[in-house]
Amino acid sequence: MIAVIDYGAGNIRSVMNMLKSLGAKARIAEDGAALEGATRVILPGVGHFDHGMAQLEARGFLEPLNERVLHDHLPTLGICLGAQLIARGSEEGDRPGLGWVDADVVAFDRTRIGPDLRVPHMGWAETWAHDPAVAQGRLPKTIAATLSEETRFYYVHSFHLSCDDPDAAVLRAHHGYEFAAGVAAENILGFQFHPEKSHAHGKALLQAFLNWTPDA
Repeated sequence: MIAVIDYGAGNIRSVMNMLKSLGAKARIAEDGAALEGATRVILPGVGHFDHGMAQLEARGFLEPLNERVLHDHLPTLGICLGAQLIARGSEEGDRPGLGWVDADVVAFDRTRIGPDLRVPHMGWAETWAHDPAVAQGRLPKTIAATLSEETRFYYVHSFHLSCDDPDAAVLRAHHGYEFAAGVAAENILGFQFHPEKSHAHGKALLQAFLNWTPDA
């Protein structure tokens, strides 16, 4: 059973609809107690970093999430804001993040993206695997197998992850400069884009997550 975390930060229904189309068994988890019996975790979301962390705390998610993700090693996917919340913190706010990955969230550097590109970064963008991450086995094979030169995902964001180890940014995209589109750490994945809004490419990627067994 996949637990889709509902902490009042949007896009829950689109994630559930995509999972239903894949035939996956999923339920919306509205508080920490609802993680009982889960075999996978999806942390979606859109919006402000501090609000997201405050809502996770208010709904009693913090301790149960840490237990299931860090202790039980459930395969876990963060999407958009959810991918940012797994970092240590964000330039967008003051609250600490979940700290599951060695990364911080930074704003797009407007001095590097040029006058013709806008922030927030919105729309479809080519997304590719970071070759060293593939060579080192950091990017799950099930995920890598879904990617091609035609792969595009849908983005809506003004911030992105900045990893201590650049090779932890296993997926890359470009908006004025190359940025981390996806991160991986053991049983944890984070995607800056929205696979649930990315049609066939996103569907294939979510199926790959469902098929993924960490350390296998």
